[in-house]
Amino acid sequence: MLSSSEARRIMLAAQGFSRRMPAAVAPRHLHRTMDRLGVLQIDSVNVFARSHYMPMFSRLGSYDPALLDRTVVSRTTHYVEYLAHEAAFMPVEDWSLWDFRMQAWRRREAEPGSWMHANARTLDWVRAQLRERGPLRPVDLRDDAPRSRGPWWDWDTAKSALEHLWRCGEVAIAGRAGFERQYGLAEQIVPADVLASPVPEPEAVRELVRRAARSSGVATIADLNDYYRLRNQSAVRTAVGDLVDAGELEPVTVRGWERAGRPVPAWRHRDAVLPRRIPRAALLTPFDPVVWFRDRALRAFDLDYRIEIYVPADRRRYGYYSLPVLVEDRIVARVDLKADRAASVLRVQSAWWEPHARRQTDADRIAEEIIRAAAWQGLERISVSGWGDAADAIASALSGHDTAVERHVHPRE
Repeated sequence: MLSSSEARRIMLAAQGFSRRMPAAVAPRHLHRTMDRLGVLQIDSVNVFARSHYMPMFSRLGSYDPALLDRTVVSRTTHYVEYLAHEAAFMPVEDWSLWDFRMQAWRRREAEPGSWMHANARTLDWVRAQLRERGPLRPVDLRDDAPRSRGPWWDWDTAKSALEHLWRCGEVAIAGRAGFERQYGLAEQIVPADVLASPVPEPEAVRELVRRAARSSGVATIADLNDYYRLRNQSAVRTAVGDLVDAGELEPVTVRGWERAGRPVPAWRHRDAVLPRRIPRAALLTPFDPVVWFRDRALRAFDLDYRIEIYVPADRRRYGYYSLPVLVEDRIVARVDLKADRAASVLRVQSAWWEPHARRQTDADRIAEEIIRAAAWQGLERISVSGWGDAADAIASALSGHDTAVERHVHPRE
């Protein structure tokens, strides 16, 4: 039997939060963190920092985002993008593990009435362009498309063709320039030995469940199913049984992990460690593996989290893009940050306590992370609104760190 706190510490240690931050972040630290995470989810929202830059900051501290660009985001021999959760960076060797998902997309698109069936000529033209010219940005196709041939050359149709071919595995992403993808034929980007070695679905699911278990430390069937968005709890359950038989997973019970008054079955990876404490604080992106599965976040951290970017402004409860704040093994608050780059100000648009906060001591830890975040983004000043029950305490704690704190009014105040 594990206590809820022990389970959280195992989970956070598996995600790298029990390790010390390096004095200077080098490519090896990024590779090591990618190995722990397995995937790095991509998101375009840039109100503070795009989501895929955040997990490295949360685990390693301040680093040059250009280092991640060179190591992961731009064209690289190490990583490639695919739907390995949602759109995510993953090791290029993992391409063969996702053949079953690519095949499923191909079967779906081969049916009469499908998008690819209806746009076959556009797809043939896009394939030919990539074959002749190598990896291209969508804008390159837009500029060169022979529009006189009819509405099927519409820009949106050509762009959609790239996305459909990517989902089916015919096309891969050859890096990004800024945030714009470059698309190429898979054989132009993925090593030939990887393309030649597709992994059968049962073996692929077992390997992905193994990796999810290692990255999770302790997890339920639903957790393991969600980590790589396998969408097949029956297959995941079979894989878990195989891994238990192999001695890689062991069944455990976690106090407080219950449903309808009964314990939810869970499994611990054999390599998972239980640190005495998590000596860290961190700002988390909503797409960090610690919190990206909302059921797990609620079960483990009492964090009832929903992103409010699509909620009308006057109906938001916490803010546009609030970030959960980790202190030791607790989610203690959420803060809505905005990088006002024109004014060189990090704006704390709102700040709210969570149920497990220790308000006096945690405000100081949150202030330290906000100062670190401002420095990481190259912002010279910090301004805190009055919206949220943690806002004043955090502003006061920032002042205690010899930080000149400005206050601004949020429209919701």
